Amino acid sequence: MQIRHLMEDMMERLTPAERQLKSVLMADYPFAGLEPIQELSRKARISAPSISRFVNKLGFAGFQEFQQTLVQELKQGNRSPIDLRENQVTGQEASLAAYLQRVEALNAELSERVSPAQFDRICRLLGDPKRRIYMIGGRMSDSIAGFFVRHLSQIRKDVHHIPSDPELWPEYVLRLRPKDIVLVIDFRRYQANLERLSVQVRNAKAQTIVITDQWISPCAKGASELISVPIDSGTLWDSYVPAFALVEALLIPLAEMDWNATKARIAQWDSLRDEPKDGIGE
Repeated sequence: MQIRHLMEDMMERLTPAERQLKSVLMADYPFAGLEPIQELSRKARISAPSISRFVNKLGFAGFQEFQQTLVQELKQGNRSPIDLRENQVTGQEASLAAYLQRVEALNAELSERVSPAQFDRICRLLGDPKRRIYMIGGRMSDSIAGFFVRHLSQIRKDVHHIPSDPELWPEYVLRLRPKDIVLVIDFRRYQANLERLSVQVRNAKAQTIVITDQWISPCAKGASELISVPIDSGTLWDSYVPAFALVEALLIPLAEMDWNATKARIAQWDSLRDEPKDGIGE
C-alpha cells in the first residue's frame, strides 16, 4: 500500500496538526516527503518531533525509513523525480484546444488531491446549520469566494462574504462564535493580511477551511481543513478553473443535503427578487 493510501486510511485518527502535515505531503506527493525534515517542518508549520510521531503512527521506524519507502514508490513506477517534475513544456501551442487540455489535466490532478473522505468532511462542515459561514479570498481569488457565497446563500442561511477592506474585518471577527467557519481562498502571491485574519479567527475559537495551491498559503497554519488546488497551467497565468470546479462540486451535495429545505429557500428567494411588473413602460 502506498504511503498516500496509508495516510488517507488513518485520516480519522490524525490530530489537526497531522492533518495539516498530510495535506502538505499530498500537495506535492511524493516530493514533499523527500525534503529534509527541517524543510518539511517549515512548510507544514509543525515541529520536527511532530513529524517523527506522525511517521511512527503510519508504521515506520523513523523519517529515514519513511523517505526510503517513498523512493521505492518512485522506482516501482519506473519514473524518476526528474521525469515527474518535467511538466512545463516550452513553446506550447496557445490555442483554445491546447489550453483546455491543460485545464483537464489540472482537474484530474485535483481529483487525486481531494479524497472522497475530505470532500465529505467539508460538506458536513459547510452544511451544518448550527455553524455560520464566512468567506474571503485574495486580490484575484476573492471572485471565487464571492461566487461560492452567492450560491450557498440560496441553499442555507448565515452565509457571509467578508469584504476586502481590512478596516471592516474587526466587525466580522467580533461576530464569530466557536465552531463558526471562515473559508479563506489564497493563492500565490499570498496576502499577509489574510494570514493575520486567519490567526484572529482561530483566536476567536472559530475554524478555518483554507483553499490554496501546492505551495501552501501561510493562512493554512492551524486550518481544520486544507485543500491544495493545482493552479500551474504551464502558461503565463495560473488557472483558477480547478478552484471553481471544486466550489461547484461542493454546491451539489450541499444543496441535496436537505433538498426540501433548499427547495423552500430558493422558492422564497425567487419570490423576493425584483421582477418587472406587467404594464410598466406601456
